[in-house]
Amino acid sequence: MEIAGQVAIVTGGAQGIGAALARHLHKAGAAHVCVCDLDGDGAKTVAAEIGGTGMQVDVRDAGQIGAMIDEIEATQGPVGLMCSNAGIANGFDPAVTNAAGASAAEWQMAWEVNVMAHVHAANILAPRMIARGGGYFLHTVSAAGLLSQIGSATYSTTKHAAVGFAENLAISHRDEGIRVSILCPQGVATPMLSGIGGDGPQAGDGVLSAEAVAEAALDGIRDEQFLILPHPQVQAYMEAKVANYNRWIGGMAKFQRGFRAAK
Repeated sequence: MEIAGQVAIVTGGAQGIGAALARHLHKAGAAHVCVCDLDGDGAKTVAAEIGGTGMQVDVRDAGQIGAMIDEIEATQGPVGLMCSNAGIANGFDPAVTNAAGASAAEWQMAWEVNVMAHVHAANILAPRMIARGGGYFLHTVSAAGLLSQIGSATYSTTKHAAVGFAENLAISHRDEGIRVSILCPQGVATPMLSGIGGDGPQAGDGVLSAEAVAEAALDGIRDEQFLILPHPQVQAYMEAKVANYNRWIGGMAKFQRGFRAAK
């Protein structure tokens, strides 16, 4: 996809990967970038830097997502690139006393932000993009959606679900001009990583800057790659997982054992 000239929306854009995506889209020549976030002031600050639009949006609310898209399309033109980037990392228990021990509220929050926010945006935009001859969805997921996340079943499970939805979206509407990419980094230097502990297993292959991840994302969009891996090591981990699932589970359990002991 050619990014220049596209009207783009970035959710979770007040900081971290989202803010970096917004800035890099602007540098790449996007016609307009809408930056939205639950932190409305932060979204407006990033938008002001790039001459975009900043909005306060709770991505758990389909109505708010719809209103945002309607406003941007009415004022800036058709949205060609939807970057569903907002995410939440909750339910972490480094000791893993009970993998299923997160509260119902934590499970629901993870589901609404990490999965349904993607669904809500696509529900509105996919039919419009199809009618216009095509469009693009970038879903920020995580390597956890391909592998697993030690210490948080809520994060791992919902990120796996996000991968499944993106796959189905890409398959269902490929012949109608829809393209989809999933952005799956490991550790990234963002407030989210700091909040769950920057020394965890997700940082084992190095912590990338949000800017580096955004650059990888734009390269992947240009090449229309479904799977974007800022940490290339993830490819080998995926291959090992599929080649011998039992061995992979055993290796991850050993990794968990060592991580628990360190705590």
